[in-house]
Amino acid sequence: MAELNYHHLRYFWAVAHDGNLTRTAERLNLSQSAVSVQIKQLEASLGHALFERRGRQLILTEAGRIALDHADAIFASGRELIGTLQEKGRSRQAVRIGALATLSRNFHMEFLRPILGRQDVEIILRSGRSAELLQALEALNLDVVLINRAPLRDAATPFVSHRLSEQPVSLVGTPELLGGISGLNDLLAGLPIILPTSDTGVRIGFDALTERLGIRPQIAAEVEDMAMMRLLARDGVGLAVLPPIVVQDELTNGRLIEADRLPGIGETFFAVTLSRRFPNPVLSDLLEDRTL
Repeated sequence: MAELNYHHLRYFWAVAHDGNLTRTAERLNLSQSAVSVQIKQLEASLGHALFERRGRQLILTEAGRIALDHADAIFASGRELIGTLQEKGRSRQAVRIGALATLSRNFHMEFLRPILGRQDVEIILRSGRSAELLQALEALNLDVVLINRAPLRDAATPFVSHRLSEQPVSLVGTPELLGGISGLNDLLAGLPIILPTSDTGVRIGFDALTERLGIRPQIAAEVEDMAMMRLLARDGVGLAVLPPIVVQDELTNGRLIEADRLPGIGETFFAVTLSRRFPNPVLSDLLEDRTL
């Protein structure tokens, strides 16, 4: 098997980070055709296309993303030679994780726990909305996305949804707000409620429950972000409708109380990956065999 040509790899690495062949050629004081030939020779030696052209843009293929990760590690190792005697450390494997901005930070920590503190792993976190995170996953800019609703899978978008956990949903509030009130009906009818927004599964389930009970709750706030729901609940604005894991610290220290469980309502958490020929090896430590 032919050895890797590191000159070819460096040209590929430069273009991949610049995202533009013309700009890279100008920076290196070379012709575009010369740089292009070097990359084609690298592709031929690896047996995979590293870029695909979309209009005027060069987009990394899956093999290109893998090659870039290795090139980053290779050239980082070269820079580390200067600091070898200072034992600055080894090359690290990056894992890129996207998370729905509204998910509980406690849930994030539970998911990451298997790799926290590992010296050979670099964790890169990005938050956003489901659509933009899944788009980044398709573009191979993320390795996994944490969301609370599994996306549809078809031939064009081969998502794999790993069911991580299903958490019950409760009414949670301060001892002062509760004031001894108990019983689901009395809680829902007598106290202000902090709700998630109407496009969530929890809200849909809550609305169906109150409809069945014949209760019209007093809505104190409709909130998209669980972190904000947590703060409002802590300030006594109302009873928050959320999974207890979101406020587990406050429940432990008594600042908040789980007043009652909401029957038949739960929040399911998924880790979504893409069916890939070259999956990130760190994912196996995070996902185990939990595939839906």
